[in-house]
Amino acid sequence: MVKKAMRAGIIPALFLSLPLPVLSEPKLAMPIDCALGESCFIQNYMDRDPGPGARDFTCAGLSYNDHKGTDFGLPSLAAMQAGVTVRAAASGSVRGRRDGMIDKVYTPKEDARIDGRDCGNGVVLVHDDGWETQYCHMKKGTVHVRNGQMVDAGEPLGQVGLSGRTQFPHLHISVRRAGQPVDPFTPDGDPDACGSGSARAMWIDDILYQPGAVLSAGFSTGVPEYAAIKAGTAAETDIAADAPALVIWGYAFGGRQADVLSLRIDGPEGRFIDKRLLIKKDQAQFFRATGKRLKAPLTRGIYRGTATLIRDGAEVSAQMVSITVQ
Repeated sequence: MVKKAMRAGIIPALFLSLPLPVLSEPKLAMPIDCALGESCFIQNYMDRDPGPGARDFTCAGLSYNDHKGTDFGLPSLAAMQAGVTVRAAASGSVRGRRDGMIDKVYTPKEDARIDGRDCGNGVVLVHDDGWETQYCHMKKGTVHVRNGQMVDAGEPLGQVGLSGRTQFPHLHISVRRAGQPVDPFTPDGDPDACGSGSARAMWIDDILYQPGAVLSAGFSTGVPEYAAIKAGTAAETDIAADAPALVIWGYAFGGRQADVLSLRIDGPEGRFIDKRLLIKKDQAQFFRATGKRLKAPLTRGIYRGTATLIRDGAEVSAQMVSITVQ
């Protein structure tokens, strides 16, 4: 996450007092190799609230104060470590690049190490007519373009990482014209007003807005540690019939006060557990778990789990998992 545009920039941005007309804009390809809504999720959009609050372009809350870009997040550190390619969203030349910063979850104690390099490892590309795109938080040792190099749209720049000021693995991409931030979802709109402008976007492909989602779900024999869920190591693949308990958990983003996370297990003998857990406050990321301590061995067979994020009585997102108890 990049909290302040001037600090985050590899190349300092020169902000103008008046908005420029959107002309000859680049059309943007997906900047990350993933299946949106399955193996990656847009977890934050550009902040369109001019005050201390935060609103995305739909006037919903998938943003945070002064956020100048779009965050394509991965569901776990394991997905990051497996390697997810970052690609140029449009053809251009490399104006700035950085590599060598470690991949580590940000805490306030990290400020001295980061030293204003909030973007972490990244690349700035210059396009025609004063347009720029900036790619942040890339994995150490993967940025392989050089300053002045011409790159084509879709050309690899590096891999998604955890460098700079960020608490989860993601690609932050910013779009600017003459130094001014532009929201690629509503480039004609007032940059300080949500819900303004046409529905026209700069993306080549249609990118559907997702107001939150279940990132992952899994079975375990106890309530897992949050760190293990974020790492992608919490799901157990082998559960014995004589296990002490059977637990299902769900990990989600974009939670809103009064949302519900429904957790359900169906086993060989029918419904094993069905729990609806209330989300009591807005949460950018969260997990919930439920299960049963076992007084007798589990019936052997297939157990299917479902984690569903529900808002105003309607399903927002769901993940299904299964496991065979031997």
